[in-house]
Amino acid sequence: MTEPLRPRHLRVMLVDDHALLRAAVRQAITAPDVEIVAEAATAEEALQLAPQIRPDVLLVDIDLPGMDGVGLVRELAPRLPDTRIVMLTVSSTDRHLLDAMRYGARGYLTKDLSPEALLRAVRSAYDGELAMPRRLAARLVQRLVETSSRPAASADPALATLTTREEEVLRLLADGLTDREIAGSLTVSPRTVETHVSSVLHKLGARNRAEAARRFRGVG
Repeated sequence: MTEPLRPRHLRVMLVDDHALLRAAVRQAITAPDVEIVAEAATAEEALQLAPQIRPDVLLVDIDLPGMDGVGLVRELAPRLPDTRIVMLTVSSTDRHLLDAMRYGARGYLTKDLSPEALLRAVRSAYDGELAMPRRLAARLVQRLVETSSRPAASADPALATLTTREEEVLRLLADGLTDREIAGSLTVSPRTVETHVSSVLHKLGARNRAEAARRFRGVG
């Protein structure tokens, strides 16, 4: 069986709140086989536009006003299974990298790459390859190994009583994030985060956040 042919044009949508950056990316990746078909300056705009456009590749910045890029990936990936979502950002923190890939991103690029490398990454992402520098891929694998090597929930039965959202909050808390940063990552209010943290502490019987974080990491 022959492989399906790549479409004549790869249709790319860009989500970034900086007009100058969007112009630079548009210039970098416009080619005979690649075109920018839509742009958005916020995640909220992208949530409205992307399901209508259904681009082949969606380039997303993380630092967006309102909902951040990771939250956008979490919302859009299930709705656009045929779209390859690739982060294009200045952030290379492990938290952003791991969360973006966990929620459905197909690649993670930093804005210091060359125009030629960006164009290659867009094409490779569409072809099903991992669009990510080797150094970030190595860090991603390491973090996944660390996560999988944590003690199972059965080693601390109280952890199994947490809801999915409570476990997300506790994971971010264990990564050292503040309530406001957790709220931004999960696109909820800081007050909602405080409520989840209070519930986590109660369910774990933990005296404070530091103790809850140690329990999640399996350290005492």
